[in-house]
Amino acid sequence: MNDNRLDAALAQLTWLGEDRVVSELPGGLTNHNYRVRSAGHDVVVRISSSDSGLLGVDREHEWLNSRTAAEAGVGAPVVDYLPGRGVLVVQFLPGRTYAARDVGENLPRIVEAVHKIHSSPPFANRFDMFATQRAYAAIVSQRGFAVPSDYASHGARMAQVEAALQCHPEPLVPCHNDLLAANVLDDGGALRIIDYEYAGMNEPAFELGNLINESQLDHDHLVELVGLYYGRVSHHLLARAELWGLTGRYAWTLWGAIQYGVSDVDHDFWDFTLERQALASELLTSSRLDALLDQAAALEEDHA
Repeated sequence: MNDNRLDAALAQLTWLGEDRVVSELPGGLTNHNYRVRSAGHDVVVRISSSDSGLLGVDREHEWLNSRTAAEAGVGAPVVDYLPGRGVLVVQFLPGRTYAARDVGENLPRIVEAVHKIHSSPPFANRFDMFATQRAYAAIVSQRGFAVPSDYASHGARMAQVEAALQCHPEPLVPCHNDLLAANVLDDGGALRIIDYEYAGMNEPAFELGNLINESQLDHDHLVELVGLYYGRVSHHLLARAELWGLTGRYAWTLWGAIQYGVSDVDHDFWDFTLERQALASELLTSSRLDALLDQAAALEEDHA
């Protein structure tokens, strides 16, 4: 990114002092992260991309929800926020960032952290993956961004998915909505979950299905995760989680297309787009989909 934005942010954060050590942190697909150490302070300064608003990221909501998650004991403590500048400052948390394989090996601990988020006071906004997908589609169309050639052909099947999920919606809870492995930190004791850009009130099943998909875990892991979270496993709950995960993949495909068109972050967003689309298409064209639609739309009566 342009170093001028970092310099401008640091000029506003006068409490950090002049004698400071700044190092860029890896990761961050919609922002640039810097660890800043000075006398008595060890923080992460997050500077958002100027185009992150196209992705539905509301920095005011992110700030408010980050504070709520921190107060619940799972997010990083929020230290400062510069409204209108896309700058959020949180306490640096020591620990190991998870890889995808770590997620599958630590589902009980992850569920414990997720329950802390889901039982916290309400977040500031609603997160609706179907509405988000439609907003992304409008942006892609208006801007003429490239999308996979078969993307639009799945619209009718996705409408069936939306109808099935609307039959028996869960009560909304505060959700992270972007549980990538890289957003989980392990200090050897508790797990922390970071980065609340997409946080908002949502159905728990979306959180579970999206978590499974983003770490590319298998069906056995989904069964384990659903059982740990709900205390039971049924075809209905499994189907809802899987269909919400599918909805995420379908929408994140367009997220990647937008990023490919505008982002200055060093990441292969087109590869991201094609991968999400291929995985979504696999289920959308599968003979399994109709059974999942029926199970999600039915009352929960059976146990898997």
